Amino acid sequence: MRKTFSARHNALFSSTELSWGAYALTFSVFLLLIRLAAPNFFLQVCAPIFRSADYLTAETQRFFASFSDTASLALANGNLLEQNNALINENQTLIQKTASLEALLGSATDETAKRAGEILAGVVARPPESPYDVLVLAQGSQAGVAIGQEAYGAGGVPIGVVSSVTSDFSRVTLFSSWGMDVHGWIGSATLPLTIQGVGGGSLIASISRAANIAVGDIVSVPGPGALPIGKVVRIDSDPSSPSVVLRIMPILNPFSITWVVLRDSGAMFGNALRSATSTQL
Repeated sequence: MRKTFSARHNALFSSTELSWGAYALTFSVFLLLIRLAAPNFFLQVCAPIFRSADYLTAETQRFFASFSDTASLALANGNLLEQNNALINENQTLIQKTASLEALLGSATDETAKRAGEILAGVVARPPESPYDVLVLAQGSQAGVAIGQEAYGAGGVPIGVVSSVTSDFSRVTLFSSWGMDVHGWIGSATLPLTIQGVGGGSLIASISRAANIAVGDIVSVPGPGALPIGKVVRIDSDPSSPSVVLRIMPILNPFSITWVVLRDSGAMFGNALRSATSTQL
C-alpha cells in the first residue's frame, strides 16, 4: 500500500526549492559548526567593530569635554581680567599717593624732603570717621611725634597741632576745632587778627570795619614766613558795630587730607592748643 505524506510534512524540504525554515536550519547548523571549530571566530570578526565603537565613544567624550575646558578657560580669563583691573586701580592709587607726597615734600631728589625734625604721617581717620576737626595719624611716639608739633598739609599749609600721642598713633586737632585761637594776618597789608575755630571746619575772625577787608582775602599764620591758612568767604556786619566778623574757609579740605608733615617750627601753635583745652574744660 502506497503511503502518502502530508503537504505540511514536506513543507520543510521541497524538490524545487528550500523553504525559509530550511535556510534557517542550515544557517544555524553552519554557525554551530563554526562555533565548535573556531570558538573565537566571532570575537575576532567583531573586534574591529568593538574597537571602532570604543574609539567613537572616546572621541565623543573628548569633544564634549572640550566645551567644559572652554568654560574653565573663560572663567580663568575673567578672573585674570578682574585681577588686572584691581592692579590698575591699585596703581592709580599709588600714583595719587606719590603725587600727594611730592606735593608735601617735593620730589624724591629734593633735599627739603630730608630736613631734620620732619615726620611724614598718613591719615588713617578723618571727618566724618574721626571726631570733627580731628585727624588720626598712623605715627606715634616711636616715630618721634610729640604733643604740640604743628601739622602741615599739601603745599606746606598749616592745618593744626598734635594734641595726643600713643606709641603708634597720634591725633591732630585742626585750627577749625572749637576753642582754637591762632594769631595771624590778613590781606596784603598784613593786618593782625585772631583766628578762632568754631567747629565743623569753619574759622572766624573779627576786625575793624575800617580795614576794608573783602571776600577772597587770604588769611595767614606764622611759620617759616607767613603761611596761608584760609580765605574770607563771607563778611557779617552790624551797622551799629565798629567791627565786622569774617567767615573763613580753610584752604585744605579736612575731608580730603591723606598725608601730613609734622614738625616743631617754633610758631607757638601749642598755645592755641592749650587755649582750646582750657576752653573745653
